[in-house]
Amino acid sequence: MTTTLKRFNHLSLILNHRLHNSTILSCRLPRFQPATSFLSSGFRYFQSNHFFSSQSGSLMEVFKAAFSEGTNSSDRIAIKADGKSYSYGQITSSALRVSKLLCKDDTTNGGETRKYEGFGNLKGARIGIVAKPSAEFVAGVLGTWFSGGVAVPLALSYPEAELLHVMNDSDISLLLSTEDHSENMKTIAAKGDARFLLIPSVNSTSETVAPTQFQVDSFEAEGKFLDDPALIIYTSGTTGKPKGVVHSHNSINSQVKMLTEAWEYTSADRFLHCLPLHHVHGLFNALFAPLYARSLVEFLPKFSVSGIWRRWRESYPVNDEKNDEAITVFTGVPTMYSRLIQGYEAMDRETQDSSAFAAQKLRLMMSGSSALPRPVMLQWETITGHRLLERYGMTEFIMAISNPLRGERKAGTVGKPLPGVEAKIVKDESDMDGVGEICVKSPSLFSEYWNLPEVTKESFTEDGYFKTGDAGRVDEDGYYVILGRNSADILKVGGYKLSALQIESTLLEHPTVAECCVLGLPDKDYGEAVTAIIVPDTEAKKKRENESKPIMTLEELNGWAKDKLAPYKLPTRLLIWESLPRNAMGKVNKKELEKSFDDQE
Repeated sequence: MTTTLKRFNHLSLILNHRLHNSTILSCRLPRFQPATSFLSSGFRYFQSNHFFSSQSGSLMEVFKAAFSEGTNSSDRIAIKADGKSYSYGQITSSALRVSKLLCKDDTTNGGETRKYEGFGNLKGARIGIVAKPSAEFVAGVLGTWFSGGVAVPLALSYPEAELLHVMNDSDISLLLSTEDHSENMKTIAAKGDARFLLIPSVNSTSETVAPTQFQVDSFEAEGKFLDDPALIIYTSGTTGKPKGVVHSHNSINSQVKMLTEAWEYTSADRFLHCLPLHHVHGLFNALFAPLYARSLVEFLPKFSVSGIWRRWRESYPVNDEKNDEAITVFTGVPTMYSRLIQGYEAMDRETQDSSAFAAQKLRLMMSGSSALPRPVMLQWETITGHRLLERYGMTEFIMAISNPLRGERKAGTVGKPLPGVEAKIVKDESDMDGVGEICVKSPSLFSEYWNLPEVTKESFTEDGYFKTGDAGRVDEDGYYVILGRNSADILKVGGYKLSALQIESTLLEHPTVAECCVLGLPDKDYGEAVTAIIVPDTEAKKKRENESKPIMTLEELNGWAKDKLAPYKLPTRLLIWESLPRNAMGKVNKKELEKSFDDQE
């Protein structure tokens, strides 16, 4: 049995009042059909600064077009980092230098052995990129694409063993990095049997590049190879061994167009970016799509509660108009919003007032990468006036379902399929409550798992939908509700199938609970036991300790929760921890946690 929702492609005319009522002409064509009938060949530059190709070109064409449109486009600021600003022209100039370095170097080992012919000198060779969020990172990716290579972003936080695993698995032939990581990366490259090159520093001073520099064979040939790999992103491994997810230029371009349209990104937007760049959230939602829309992306070196609140206050001073460098969009993971709330509560009243005033002025705030607890959503809305826009994505298809920019954003849901996306719930015949596995078709769907043809084949239904492994349902309004990973978040307790995410969301409403994780641990009578691990609120913990009382008992927790949860959903085990182990995107690796309990028994 299946429940299906589908959003169709459409031709829309959007009036954007934030750009002085300038008109944006947005063309969405039938899925997988070349755009040959609507626009004439080449690119057209509209008032909103969006670019459209007759061949549905890739993100790098936006940078190329910046030059063809003259000085104003080239000088537009793309990236701000470490107090310096970098234009689209300067980044593209640096990307061209990267491309020349790659083409001079013998980096194609392994490239021709694959089935992809590829364009440019690299012909599909995999290029590892290790750099902090910066203009150099963007230049490294673009330079790889300009040369016909496949970019493989690597995390600075990876331990050596994990870096080498990714390098060996994807057969990286060359590692690109920056001066601040050069010594370590040279060593890693040598161990991974790869060459090493420095990404040239992007010049932050005035610089011009002649449009003729783009008249190279790779650009002329690019349209023939848009289905070839452009990017390999490794899954976080929260439910199994990390896999290399291959995206083509076409899937990348489909996604950035989709997000730009759905969330109305424009050249008037300024993003505050503090997410990792080896995951799709930080890479697409907060970088690639904004650059496609000609927005400005301002990198923070790392997530900083005080730094974010301060930057918002600078953008929108009380009793004054916003400054010319005001932040308009912020996207983060739920843990970030929890930390920001804690930071807000620690401020004096005057700073709270100015912080809330400033945050309210942003155009859009979004949350994703893990479930947004209802208490966090409601508290954030109380402080800032923003109901966070929650959406649903995976490495394999990037973003597919979203609450609306305009319209009701329903707490506890991730919204409806984005334009061009089809989604359905494939139900287990034994389930009568509408719950099943979420399956997705999208123009931004990945090509394959790298070197895993059988796993790739098994990941799709017979009618071409990707099997996400996430359990969910569709509510009465057509909004998707995520219940969690089938392999980690669905507990089987005494014949019931329970959502760990739902139980977690309820327990987080308790005033003593700051963080929570619910696991199903083996139980000889019920199959699995509902086990709650909580991190107590700091102030509540101090108060209980001063009273010489335990922080919380199972009886207390269930006495509070019995009116909110069915009896079979109540925890039967309670653990109090100082913190929960989370990855770079704020996710708890439940499989590893469960394994650690198995090892202790």
